Amino acid sequence: MFRLIFSALAMVILATPVLAGPVTLKANPVDTDGRVTLGDVFDGAGSAAGVLIANRAGPSVVFETGYLQTQALRAGLQWDNPRGLNRVVVRAAEVAPVTTPASATSSARAGATVEVLTYARNLAAGDVLQPEDVVWTTVQAHQATGGAPTDVEKVIGLTARRALRSGAPVAIRDLTAPQVIARNDMVEVAFISGGVKLTVTGRATRNAAAGEAVPILNLSSGRTIDAVAVAPGRAVAGPAAQTARTDSTAFAAR
Repeated sequence: MFRLIFSALAMVILATPVLAGPVTLKANPVDTDGRVTLGDVFDGAGSAAGVLIANRAGPSVVFETGYLQTQALRAGLQWDNPRGLNRVVVRAAEVAPVTTPASATSSARAGATVEVLTYARNLAAGDVLQPEDVVWTTVQAHQATGGAPTDVEKVIGLTARRALRSGAPVAIRDLTAPQVIARNDMVEVAFISGGVKLTVTGRATRNAAAGEAVPILNLSSGRTIDAVAVAPGRAVAGPAAQTARTDSTAFAAR
């Protein structure tokens, strides 16, 4: 009986991956062959460096950090994500990130190409962009639109204003922040001025994303308050509203 128990424990131990200690995220993760491995993403992966975690279809692939932590753990590695990142972008080694759309425009000569973000699938109005919904694509320089985003992080989590076609270049004008207030929601409106804060609760008269204007009906007085949405069920009015229009995250944690 003892021998059977000992054998079973030995099999469990052998089947459990040996921890290789903590690993660190590479400063600029790249892969060279379209096969993204743990060694492409982390320094110190050791014998797990060749473990495949994804196949790259375009010039880049975006990973949720939770997925990377799970894949690392399965291979016996530990990544604590000390910087609190949400996503990690791995690019093809031969593709340089776009630095400015202006440089692309100035080089719009015959045969010139640039890398731009494009939609990986058709999107309907109201769809929220996920990491797999955008890819880097090589296009003719004249097809690059002015003001196109050059950072994947800037568009993930935004909502499509209208139907968007697969393969079309990503344009900021086609996207908006996700809706945080719906029509008829009860909303707390804060008046913030000179260190003084007063709040009143009213009913939203329209839908609004963070940073958008939203008229709030004060049910007690019957008057409408000109406010700006900042978070689910929350808006600001007065001097703070202008700040909220330009920085929709300024009041989210208050």
